[in-house]
Amino acid sequence: METTRITGVDKPASRIGLGTWAIGGWMWGGTDEVESVKTIRAAIDKGVNLIDTAPIYGFGKSEELVARAIAEHGNRDELVISTKFGIEWHSEKEVYRNATPERLRKEVEDSLRRLGVEYIDVYFVHWPDPLVPFEETAEAMEKLREEGKIKAIGVSNYSADQLEQFRKGGRADVTQPPYNLFEREIEDDLLPYCNEHEVAIMAYGGLCRGLLSGKMSMSREFTGDDLRQVDPKFKHPRFKAYLAAVEQLDNLAKERHDRTVLELAIRWILDHGAQMVLWGARRPDQVENIGRVMDWSLTVEDLQEIERIVQENITDPVGPEFMAPPSRETAQA
Repeated sequence: METTRITGVDKPASRIGLGTWAIGGWMWGGTDEVESVKTIRAAIDKGVNLIDTAPIYGFGKSEELVARAIAEHGNRDELVISTKFGIEWHSEKEVYRNATPERLRKEVEDSLRRLGVEYIDVYFVHWPDPLVPFEETAEAMEKLREEGKIKAIGVSNYSADQLEQFRKGGRADVTQPPYNLFEREIEDDLLPYCNEHEVAIMAYGGLCRGLLSGKMSMSREFTGDDLRQVDPKFKHPRFKAYLAAVEQLDNLAKERHDRTVLELAIRWILDHGAQMVLWGARRPDQVENIGRVMDWSLTVEDLQEIERIVQENITDPVGPEFMAPPSRETAQA
């Protein structure tokens, strides 16, 4: 497993981290707790020591399942645990951003309790809260670092300008933006900013909510509370265009590297400026091939052909904006 370093964390982190959003169940059609814990353990067995979660993933359920897996693993200090704060909920339909210092204090204690740990390796503010000055949030997070409750400070879903404002109040060690072959907005400003200021990138959504898994087809239906029901990429005619691109990318991966489109998609992120990428899974078989992403790289010719395939097929691209929770101001209007 390839590893990297996160400022403030005293152990190397695997460049592939396990993303546990789907394990929480909410917006993913529920969860199987036994399978979820097995999935986390299977990822650890494959060399993954970075596990990313958040309170909003199942309203605490994901953190609790991570805790069960940590307890079974038995060596918490080998693991790099990242979680988040800044989303308040009162029901599944009443969810909004709240990054006030008071909310921060409550959430960090709740996460420490649910995770069953004495410290959090990487603590993110989940979304920028427009009602709280970003530097104020940074200052409050610095106090948690000084108290030893967290080791590294991160921001998620921040633009370069928002990250710059945040850094006026304290250090930002890592940022977690959406980034994949089909959602590349960070290349315009955030990626170069992070390279210049040595802020590590932990990309999420590497498989674009399953689009790049190679398992999707036109007949796929999404039911219940599955967020892909409202994702514009999964609606026609875009869905057909994205699937066509995936098929061509899969052919490229097989012909040139004996890999799948899934493995190519994750490798592309690691070769394209991100120090880490999250691999979302909810069943043990979904982490079986993690090792096949390691120890190879895409060539210049590969990157050029990938770019051609994406540009020719995706003529009406759309980003991940639909996932953003409302601010308190909007939610209460």
